Order: sequence, then C-alpha cells, then structure tokens
Amino acid sequence: MTKTEKPLAISAPEPRTLDLIFSDAARRVLHDKYEIVEADPENIAGLGDGVLGKARYIIGQPPLSEETLARMTSLRCVLNVESNLINNMPYDILFQRGIHVVTTGQVFAEPVAEIGLGFALSLARGIVDADVAFREGSELWGGEGNASARLIAGSEIGIVGFGDLGKALRRVLSGFRAKVRVFDPWQPKSILEENNVEAASLEDVLTKSDFVFVVAAVTSENKGFLGAEAFTSMRKGAAFILLSRADVVDFDALMAAVASGHIVAASDVYPEEPLPLDHPVRKLKGFIRSAHRAGALDSAFTKMGDMVLEDMDLMDRGLPPMRCKRAERETVSRMRSKGVKIN
Repeated sequence: MTKTEKPLAISAPEPRTLDLIFSDAARRVLHDKYEIVEADPENIAGLGDGVLGKARYIIGQPPLSEETLARMTSLRCVLNVESNLINNMPYDILFQRGIHVVTTGQVFAEPVAEIGLGFALSLARGIVDADVAFREGSELWGGEGNASARLIAGSEIGIVGFGDLGKALRRVLSGFRAKVRVFDPWQPKSILEENNVEAASLEDVLTKSDFVFVVAAVTSENKGFLGAEAFTSMRKGAAFILLSRADVVDFDALMAAVASGHIVAASDVYPEEPLPLDHPVRKLKGFIRSAHRAGALDSAFTKMGDMVLEDMDLMDRGLPPMRCKRAERETVSRMRSKGVKIN
C-alpha cells in the first residue's frame, strides 16, 4: 500500500446501514480516511481477489468461509455492528492469524438498562394497567388502586448475566437500596463484589428475588434453561423481566406462569420477531410487551460509528482495538444469538 492509498474497508453491516451508525460528521471522516466497498453480506466471496486481498477491515459480521478468509491476506479486524457475536465464521483461524473480532454491543447497555428499570417500576406499581383502566373509565382511586403495588426500594433483586448490560443495570438500580444477587458462571466472584452485588446460585436468584432481570446472552449451554421449574420456584407475585434474548427461556412456560397469576413479566424480545398478530402473549394479562426497541435509539446507533472509527484509527497505528469489546477465543464459538432482522 502506497502512502497516498487509503486502507480498504468492506461495508456489510446488514441490517444496519452506514447512514444509521455514522453521524454525518463521522461518515465524512470514514470516507475521507478509507476506501469503502459496499458488499452483499451473503456474497463477500464474489468481491474478487483485488478487493479481498486489500481489505483491512470489515464493518459488519457477514458469513465468511475458510476459503474466503484465506484470500483476505490483509484483514486485521471484523467490526461487528449487529451487537451479538454470530457463529458464522471460522473463529479459530481468525485467532490463529491474529485477526480481531470486536463488537459495538455495549452501546445498548445503558438504554436497555433504563427501559428495564421502567418495566420494573411499571410492574411494581401497575402503571400500564392503571393507565388502561383510566382510559376505559374503570380506574381505582387512591389505595384501592394499589392492592398489589410494591416498592423497588429495599427489595431483593436478582440479575442473570453480568456483562455490559448487567453492569449498566446495576448502576441504574443503585439508588434503590436493594439487595442485588447475580448469577453468572462466566464471571469471577471478585468482579461481582467490585460492583457491589452478591454472587449467587441461579436457585437463590430465582427464589429470593422480588424482581428478576435476565440479561444473559444465548450460548450453546443455556438455550431454554429458564423453564417451568424456574418460574414455579419464584416468589408469588415476583416480576420476571427479559431483556437479552428469548432463546434463554422456555417462552411457553413463561406465559403459563404469568397466566396462572404466579408471577408478572415484561419482555423486549420474543422467539419470533416480528411476532404473529395472533400470538397469545399479545393478550396476556400481567405481561408488559415491548417490540425489541429497548436499545434502538439513534444516539446508540451513532455511538457505534464513533467506536468503529476510534478502533480503526488505533489499528492503523499498529495498536490493538480498545473501544469495542473483543471476542474471546474461549467463549465466542459458544455464542448462539440470532442476528436481528429489524433495527
């Protein structure tokens, strides 16, 4: 590469776009510093050796075969802007060659944590149901409208998973003086203690909590691990709040537990998205529904672009990426999250 030749980046961020994840100013910087080649994520191999051999970066995480990767002799980093690491490329070869795989998913941690708090407050105080009743003219005034209300302050809270989202959730809950227990077998006890939470078993998180937040990623070991037994073990009237991916729960069992009146729940994610119009969860009392919108804020999307530019600049100078979160060889191949189809 000559001194005047720009580094080449393949753009394949589907379902996102460069216009979505880069502000106008950041997009100008991107095009000023890099040669951008737009590509069909399903046909990276069709770009030809001239492009593949020069490509230093991929913005997105398109499927890559071993054969295609072998042709990408200049590749330094795959910058995932979907948020979940996807099992669609030979990670062992990437790591052997020293090619980084990073994700911008941490941009969603704060907005998702905030809406999770909103779900908890609404379930605790019946805010959604009270609003609907008021619209219908069947509202209950004063204490009569608080028969099942409770406070988050001083309550017992359980969090399943303690990555970026779990830590952000702990921060937004910090003012409620709650006892917080966390189950995350991938985290050492000392990290949990540094974040002022108690390391606990899954059983303790479920059975001793007034509110249970699930923010765990889907892995090869935990698909559907929260089922009927888990929901039955929860305190009667406890709130179950699902913020990560629906595949970590048995969704039918969750609906059954809510329908029985044993627990209440809220979810931002579903086994199928968009959800069919006749899906029973749409009419389920005691269940707050959100259409996978918890993190989908313009401010989060454009922060992705800023992170990508910062890390590309570091790597251009022979330094490792620091702003995005790097995939780890011990865990990345165990991830089983489905890619999003709608931003």
